[in-house]
This record gives sequence, structure tokens and C-alpha cells, in this order.
Amino acid sequence: MQKSKSLFLLLACAVLAGPALAEMPKQNNGQWVDGSGATLYTFDKDTPGKSACDASCAQNWPPALAEAADKAGGDWSFVQTHDGKRQWAYKGQPLYRFVKDKKPGDAQGDGIKGIWHIAKP
Repeated sequence: MQKSKSLFLLLACAVLAGPALAEMPKQNNGQWVDGSGATLYTFDKDTPGKSACDASCAQNWPPALAEAADKAGGDWSFVQTHDGKRQWAYKGQPLYRFVKDKKPGDAQGDGIKGIWHIAKP
């Protein structure tokens, strides 16, 4: 009996010690945010399934990157960034953060140059 309890505890600890799965973006106050609550944006120059925000653009608008263990489904998918990473996309539109947003809920990037917009469901 003691052996089976020990084995159970050992297995439970192994499961809990495994890598935490990252979460897909979630809705907050009618907009999409990442797991840290950062506002996500879309870029009018993108085409569905392809990012037009290259290396210099990505300095101000970092892509909302997905972890290797993340799973897409429904309206959620991934696009490939210019450097080969996986970026979250909603209904085919790549998603980005804005470097001047410093805390959850900041949305300073909305409307910049008329081509950056808060991502909404």
C-alpha cells in the first residue's frame, strides 16, 4: 500500500513539473489581449495569413508569438514571421503588441497612422 502511494505521488509530481502550456489570446473588455493582458493589434497592410510587418516594423510592433506547445483552432491560427517564428492570427489576421504599451490595458497603438487597430472579436 505504501509503495502505491509513493508511486502515485511521484507520478503526480512529474506531471506537475512538466512545462506549462501557454494560452492563446483572450478577450478582455471587447478586445483581444495576450496572456499578460497586453493589448493586441492588427495591421492594415497585412493580408490574411501573411504579415507585412518586417524586421524594422517589428521593432515597434513585436509579433504576438506563440509557444511551441500552443494549439490553434476555430478562428485562431498561426502565421510565420519573417524570421521563421509562429505568430498568433485571428481570422487570418496576424496579431501584434505595441512597444509603448507598458502595462496591461494600455492601448497607445490604436489608430497610429490610420493603419494600426486594436484587435477585436
